[in-house]
This record gives sequence, structure tokens and C-alpha cells, in this order.
Amino acid sequence: MAMNLDDLSDDPDHDLHSPAERAAAASRSTWVSVAVNLVLSITQIAVGIVARSQALIADGLHSLSDLVADFVVLLASHHSQKDADADHPYGHQRFETAASLVLGLLLLAVGAGMLWSAARKLESPETIETVQVMALWVAGAALVGKELLFRYMLAVAKRVKSSMLVANAWHARSDAASSLVVGIGIIGNLAGYPILDPIAAAIVGFMVARMGWSFSWDALHDLMDRAIDEQEVEAIRRTLAETPGVRNVHDVRTRKMGDLIVVDAHIEVDAHISVEAGHDIAVAARQRVLQRHRVLNLMTHVDPWHRPDLDHARPGPGSH
Repeated sequence: MAMNLDDLSDDPDHDLHSPAERAAAASRSTWVSVAVNLVLSITQIAVGIVARSQALIADGLHSLSDLVADFVVLLASHHSQKDADADHPYGHQRFETAASLVLGLLLLAVGAGMLWSAARKLESPETIETVQVMALWVAGAALVGKELLFRYMLAVAKRVKSSMLVANAWHARSDAASSLVVGIGIIGNLAGYPILDPIAAAIVGFMVARMGWSFSWDALHDLMDRAIDEQEVEAIRRTLAETPGVRNVHDVRTRKMGDLIVVDAHIEVDAHISVEAGHDIAVAARQRVLQRHRVLNLMTHVDPWHRPDLDHARPGPGSH
């Protein structure tokens, strides 16, 4: 099951990394992925053709799609670290969300293509050939390589808390799972059941398409200003409420901006203090939230708070 950003740390006050650090980590891990996928895609497609394994060719095409995905990640990582400007006053963090959407659509397209190719092969089972044993060795090597790549990339994603890197890491895990299925299909083909090779290719296609749909759907919701999970909202509310001078907090609203958060909140301060004092409390509350949480910006609205005992004692408008 794929992991999203909210699963990267159980602590909502987890240490945050600067945009430059996150971009550097993304670049390093992605270039490692480029190297691995380049070698695997060339090897899988070449051996798949020679060994007559449709499943191995499909897996090679999957690895090839990863190369495109890796370059999408590199491009998004470069743009997302740009400073805010007049056209993008909140910065460019949503480039990462857009990259996750592109990755998902790419996976969806590749998976659909695999399913179509496997279906055509299954319509004519007499055309299915027996694969050569070298295909099995390549599938096994690909499985090990992709699993190691997944573990490395996910560790980097956890460290810098990047949903884009999480998406790319699980893309690598989908490759490892597909290589496992391909290996099983090849073993079945070698055991005298040739139809298992295109069936394995179809399963790989379904897995890829399903993961693509998941990533696309999540990214689309984030682009539509989806709120963060309630646990993190409560942690932000608690930080605001614990600020000296804040009497109450309500109407906390959040929306994602890439891997960061934009927050709107109403804080209540003593109605009898000066406007300047109320402003200072709001500034302190904002600073505390920005320091403790992955919040890009916090907009506070200051409301007056009246002591209940004074409110009861104060005469009404018609009293003398």
C-alpha cells in the first residue's frame, strides 16, 4: 500500500528541511534512479526480445517510463524551490503536486498500454512462444535492483518529507512488484504453460494503472486545496492556543501548497488590551506555528475575548 506524506512522521513537529536541502536530496536520489532505470530498461527490453518474453518487455517499458518520470521530478524539484514572485505570491511549491499528477497520468497510460498489448496476445494464444531461461535471470536481477532502489528513495523521502519523492519511490516499488509477477509468469511459461507470460504482462499493466490512478487522484485533490489531516490541524491549533495572550482559537482552515501548508485561523485576545498588543500576540502566534510546523504562511484574524464575569457585571445598553 502506498504511503502519503502524512505517514512520513508520527510527530507533526518533525524537524523541517530547507527548500535547498530538499531539492538537493531530490536531485541526488533521482539521478540514482535514472542510472538504475537506464540500465534495467535497456537490458530488459533487449533480453525480452531475444528471449521472446512479452512480460519482460512490458517490464522494460515500465522501467523506461520511469526515466521520463525521473526527469519530470528533476524539473519539478528545480522549479519548486524558486522564490515567491508577483504571479506566485505563495511560492512555487505546487510544482511538486503537479509533478505527482504527471507521474500518476504517466503510470496510468503505461498500464493501459500493457493491458491492451496483453489482451491482444491472449486473443491468439497459439502465437505465444516459449521464453528462454535468460529472461528469468534478468527478471530476478531487476527485482533485486528495483527493491533496493525503492528502499533508498523512500528513506530519502522520509528524511526530507517530500510527497513527490514518496510518489517516485513507490513508482520504483511498483516496478519491483511487477518484476516479481514477471518472474512468476516466466517460470510458468518455462514449466509448459506459455499463456502465463502474457497473463503476467496483463497483471503488471493492471498494477501500474492502479497506482497511476491513485497518485493522479491524490494530486488532483491537493491542487483543489484539500485540507490536511485532522491530527496535524489539531497540532497547529494547540500551538496557537498555547501562545501567551491567546484566549481561544477557532475556524482553523488549511490547504496544501506542495508539501507545505497555508493556514487561516481566528484567535481571540483580551478585548480590553490595545490594538498594538493584540497585533503583537498574533505575530508571536504566527512565528510559533511557522517554527514548529511545515506551514508556509499563517493568516490570523484577531477577535475580541470578553471575560465572562465582567460581561455579566457590565450593564446592558438600556440600563442606567
